[in-house]
Amino acid sequence: MSIQSPPMLLELAGSSLLSDKSRAILDLEDLPIELFPPLFVEAFSRGHTEVLKTMVHTWPFTCLPLGALMRKPQLEMLQVALDGLDMLLGQQDRPRRKLQVLDLRRAPRNFWRTWSGAVVDACSPEDIKKNQTLKLGPAMAAKLPLKIFIDLCLTEGPMDEFLTHLFLWVIQRRDRLHLCCSRLKIFGKPTHHTRKVLRLLQLDSVQKVEVHCTWVPSTLAAYAPFLGQMRNLRKLLVSQVHVPAHTSPEEQKWLLAKLTSQFLRMDCLQKFCVDAVLLLEGHLEQVLRHLTTPLEALSITNCPLSESDWNYLSQCPNTSQLRHLDLRGIKLTNFSPVPLQILLEMVAATLKSLDLEACEMTDSQLQAILPALSRCSQLRILCFFGNRISMSVLKDLLLHTARLSQLSRELYPAPLESYDAQGAIHPGRCSQLCAELTAILKEFRQPNVLIFRTISCPQCGRMFLYNQGLIHCSCPTAA
Repeated sequence: MSIQSPPMLLELAGSSLLSDKSRAILDLEDLPIELFPPLFVEAFSRGHTEVLKTMVHTWPFTCLPLGALMRKPQLEMLQVALDGLDMLLGQQDRPRRKLQVLDLRRAPRNFWRTWSGAVVDACSPEDIKKNQTLKLGPAMAAKLPLKIFIDLCLTEGPMDEFLTHLFLWVIQRRDRLHLCCSRLKIFGKPTHHTRKVLRLLQLDSVQKVEVHCTWVPSTLAAYAPFLGQMRNLRKLLVSQVHVPAHTSPEEQKWLLAKLTSQFLRMDCLQKFCVDAVLLLEGHLEQVLRHLTTPLEALSITNCPLSESDWNYLSQCPNTSQLRHLDLRGIKLTNFSPVPLQILLEMVAATLKSLDLEACEMTDSQLQAILPALSRCSQLRILCFFGNRISMSVLKDLLLHTARLSQLSRELYPAPLESYDAQGAIHPGRCSQLCAELTAILKEFRQPNVLIFRTISCPQCGRMFLYNQGLIHCSCPTAA
């Protein structure tokens, strides 16, 4: 027979109050601040919409993190919150207003857990009670626009009822509200709805933008001015930008200029990521030289690069303090390893992750960068998957990384000797060679995550992984 913890005094008080809805609504004005969060959670779980609406109106904190209580968007609860905000915005005694932010993001639930007692070490109710007082005077604070925070994912299809209702409500009250979005994702071809939403947002609130869609450059150029208004943007990811065959070099340069000129306004940009952007080839300098601050992370993946692009990487002033460098899918076979060597030497004191998966690197290219790689003392994640490297060079690689004490995740290709003359994987030989490589590294330190991986099996597409043992597919070639 299990023994359940007795209910907290606050929970008992809240349950008692909710047993009489009419009394609960009347008593909210005199309710101790400590009771508001647990009572709100209780009313939310029981669907007491009238109590919730009144609680929004009388909320004693500057922020109401409603989104953290919803596993998925709930139109009814959104309507309740908006009705409460209407009561708040319509009240005559405006200086009494404390609530400044309705947060609809599915953020961590620390606020609610703290007040329910689930997080013992979190800030105390007394601390939160102090922090909920605005630095501005109450009269001035009441004049500030209410902010509604939401993370958005826009697609080609029509918006759901939740977003449609929210946007319509905001449009009707734009003079008293700011719709803010810290994370914005766009999937599929942009529509007129996309443009309407961007015009409705406070664009300086956007911190992360991800564009996952096939855009022709002219469309990208048309949306570029919106990026320029995102003054606090910290991460920008653009993918799948294709160049029509009839696009002239001059037009390509003009289209890129339309986009990259907006970078001059992005003083906070720390992470810049491009994936499968064919327009980038031959124009990397044109893109990166417009950045105004050193980057923390640079990701250029699955993009064709020219020799001039590759050479510019080590000369770009904005890559001198990189913590994360991702070049997956960039074919390096015919490029000199010198630019990468110079870049690794430049960021040796800051680099934490390096991803060179499927770059088709040769033995000689890898050997050339090993001295610089061995000086990257802060490196934690290293990936060389998908490159055809011989056993002798892999041994050399492990000897150079053996003293990098911060490494916690190491992903290496299985040696070339794991395959037969026809390119088929030989499981027994692969296991033996990977065990030998693992033993070499263990002479210096105990690896945390150390994985060797082959290329895809020609029969089933799966891969052989060695992580203290061989995991293989069940197709005939594995016999």
